[in-house]
Amino acid sequence: MRALIQRVKWAKVVVEGKTVGEIGPGILTLLGIKNTDTEHDVQWVVGKVSKLRIFEDDEGKMNLSLLDLKAEQLIVSQFTLYGDTEQGNRPGFADAARPDVAQALYEKAVQASRDLGIKTEAGKFQAHMEVSLLNDGPATFLIET
Repeated sequence: MRALIQRVKWAKVVVEGKTVGEIGPGILTLLGIKNTDTEHDVQWVVGKVSKLRIFEDDEGKMNLSLLDLKAEQLIVSQFTLYGDTEQGNRPGFADAARPDVAQALYEKAVQASRDLGIKTEAGKFQAHMEVSLLNDGPATFLIET
């Protein structure tokens, strides 16, 4: 599982002209699910993202987490995080989970974040999404199981 996270001032996702998820200050998580991922990977990644100290404290040091600040999270499914670009010019997606498996794990990730008390919004699985954000920092991190 790969989570590309960005600390944001705000983020939103639009599908067919309608906003389906929107947050204020917090984390935008682009979540890629691999064909070997399990619920254990979901719990580990969601836990890591929620506790990762990437927000600045009063001294300007990255010392606070999403949970510390009671900030928000927008989770967007992103199978292209498993695009293999080593050969040729067209990415291959053999490592990405099948849609039915990926959707179930994606929904578990959204629920796991909410279960931690984090206001969590979500994109729409397998939809063409327009994601907008104001990156704060910029601060972008890759988390991988």
